[in-house]
Amino acid sequence: MMPLPLAPVGDELMVQRVGGNPKVRTHLENLGFVGGASVIVISQIAGNLIVNVKESRVAIDKEMAMKIFVQ
Repeated sequence: MMPLPLAPVGDELMVQRVGGNPKVRTHLENLGFVGGASVIVISQIAGNLIVNVKESRVAIDKEMAMKIFVQ
């Protein structure tokens, strides 16, 4: 298990857990980052990520991405 920013670009991974305070977790879950969801890192620029999750592309900053753990 690793934080999302460490995931290789282009690999399909599965969300294992989402950390952070309840407000942050709720926000990430509303974006589609829930346990068992498939995610693909499309690109990574200066730590910020563009991620394909639930057939949508989402841009998140490194601080938020560090709260998402994938495998």
